[in-house]
Amino acid sequence: MRIARVDPFILHVPVTGGSIRDSTHTVTHWGVVGVRIVTEDGLEGYGYTGTHAHLPSDRLITSCIRDCYAELLIGEEAADISRLWMKLARFPALQWVGRAGITHLALAAVDVALWDLKAKAAAQPLWALLGGAARPRQEAYNTDIGWLSLSLPEIIDGARHAIEVLGFRRIKVKVGHADPVVDIRRLEAVREAIGPHVTMAIDGNGKWDLPTCKRFCSLAKDLDLLWFEEPMWYDDIGSHAELARNTAIPVALGEQLYTVDAFRAFIAAGAVHWVQPDVTRLGGITEYLQVADLATAYRLPVAPHAGEMSQVHVHLAYWHSGTPVLEYIPWIKDAFEEPAEVRDGHFLLPQLPGASTTPTREAWERFAKPVA
Repeated sequence: MRIARVDPFILHVPVTGGSIRDSTHTVTHWGVVGVRIVTEDGLEGYGYTGTHAHLPSDRLITSCIRDCYAELLIGEEAADISRLWMKLARFPALQWVGRAGITHLALAAVDVALWDLKAKAAAQPLWALLGGAARPRQEAYNTDIGWLSLSLPEIIDGARHAIEVLGFRRIKVKVGHADPVVDIRRLEAVREAIGPHVTMAIDGNGKWDLPTCKRFCSLAKDLDLLWFEEPMWYDDIGSHAELARNTAIPVALGEQLYTVDAFRAFIAAGAVHWVQPDVTRLGGITEYLQVADLATAYRLPVAPHAGEMSQVHVHLAYWHSGTPVLEYIPWIKDAFEEPAEVRDGHFLLPQLPGASTTPTREAWERFAKPVA
């Protein structure tokens, strides 16, 4: 199963409702930026990372795949994933210019494509290739009802629909106003509307500083929050550790961390309670597995970020015994041959061979952007 071609691609898929906003970002499309790896016998594997659909920066990722990684992959045995991961991740010239960022996003796409190939060659879904499902059902929590771009009545209506119609028992609401009291009032209204038996998490997307977070957590102590996600700047270990010591609200983070070493530093400092790795930010599935096992070694739960809108993470969540919940954001699901589907608040177990990363023909026709 030797690699014959490495073809990068860019898809820009519209988000729910035309536009969403959190404390830091506003996006209208989600970028599915990745690679198709074709073997000599014609088997195709697909992998991708997730972006804000900014075409110039998306092209930096595809350029890295085409101009840097492709020559290291052509002619190699596609099934030798661990060796190929090290070959790309430790390639001296790329190691010199970037051990995170663009080079790591490109590595993530390549690694996912290799795992997709391996699972397809074995005629198994990824979760089965990894060793089987650890549970019969995988619970989901709904984030798509909690954006800051939604009014309070829209959030409440969306939460009630998610709970009463779609069967969710967990939701997540975005926070991050200049005055945290505004967020407290919104959360109090949502809690009153959904009742005490629905789990509610919150997400700050790195907006606030430590004093603001301390003030907010003091005001929020009676809201029974599952976690406070990304309260502060993503790399600030010290402030997260201090916040974790000074609030009963668990701290969650990880979607902006690029390496297992970064997760190890946060965990060692006691700065995180819910570990949220993302295959599209890490170096793909290979490094995700390391982070998930690291979290389990410290008895910390894993809740994968849905940066690529859950496709690969559904497989990994079913497989990993330390993953009680998985984020549901449905933006790009219709762009893939086997979309991530939810029924009664739970993700369905994927059945097709591979990692659920093969775009549909319609996706190529509607959403493809020129790589160069």
